[in-house]
Amino acid sequence: MDTKMNETIKDFSSYKNVWVFAEQRNGEITPVVIELLGEGRKLADEIGVGLCAILLGKDIDGLAKDLVAYGADTVYTADDALLEKYTTDAYTKVITDAINEIKPEIVLYGATHIGRDLAPRIASRVSTGLTADCTKLEIDPEDKKLKQTRPAFGGNIMATIICPNTRPQMSTVRPGVMDKADKDTSRDGKIVPIAFNISKDDIRVEVIETVKTKKDLVSLTDANIIVSGGLGIGGPEGFDMLKQLADKLGGVVGASRAAVDAGWIDHSHQVGQTGTTVKPNLYIACGISGAIQHLAGMQSSDFIIAINKNEVAPILDVADYGIIGDVKEIVPLLIEKLDSVDDLVALVNA
Repeated sequence: MDTKMNETIKDFSSYKNVWVFAEQRNGEITPVVIELLGEGRKLADEIGVGLCAILLGKDIDGLAKDLVAYGADTVYTADDALLEKYTTDAYTKVITDAINEIKPEIVLYGATHIGRDLAPRIASRVSTGLTADCTKLEIDPEDKKLKQTRPAFGGNIMATIICPNTRPQMSTVRPGVMDKADKDTSRDGKIVPIAFNISKDDIRVEVIETVKTKKDLVSLTDANIIVSGGLGIGGPEGFDMLKQLADKLGGVVGASRAAVDAGWIDHSHQVGQTGTTVKPNLYIACGISGAIQHLAGMQSSDFIIAINKNEVAPILDVADYGIIGDVKEIVPLLIEKLDSVDDLVALVNA
């Protein structure tokens, strides 16, 4: 038995450091990268290794310096006109070659459209596992493996996954879940250009034009205050009421999946496992029962107020304050009494 067990032990001593894929669009680092650097620093310090970022694009020296300021000890760069805009083929090839050459222990990606496209392809190329849409990362104190937690079975349970037999350990992480790294422009770090070999023949898709939507979509990820509505608000007109409250507090309007599925509001407002994961300073849940899929997307908010007429609604279990009553009566009273978030703080502390 001992011989068989020893045969399964693999030597991963050549794999070191935590990497973050520094996704950039139009010459700007995406917000989730700053979150990943904050979380990556915690993981790297616990393992006792360095925190690195890998950045692809064109004329990216300034972005590389920003990544150092946000905590990266080393930034690996690939600067080329063929990498200016994201293409699956080019980015997969360059990052795969870099992983095979440098051997990071952990690689983190944002669970964005690009990250979700890129990460599984790289995982397949380097023959390792990938845990998608993680909401929590931690290091096992016993063997220093990465424990990756994500919603499973439709969000009804939270599963913790490990990758014991291959390296690197790879995860995509939902935006809005982790704390952002602080920026310190006095930090020192290394910017290391990597050797790569890429040509037009390697890229099967050419980006001819980028067309941005003209639709006025809400940005939940960056919002500090969110007022969300569920089926309890009674209909699409209920969101007009919530917008009045959100405007007074300097926030934005969110929604549960049930309200979106009912056609009451656009999907861009959806908070939860199949919507946007958020971590605002203040989250007000109005008429939302608190299905686990919704809770997984907002329970890390700094302060949660739930308004619900059901005294045993699951949302109340994660709320800092619960107001029991009809949303359609309570929210108009709040709109009448409040002129700013300071007024709400005073009301809560009264």
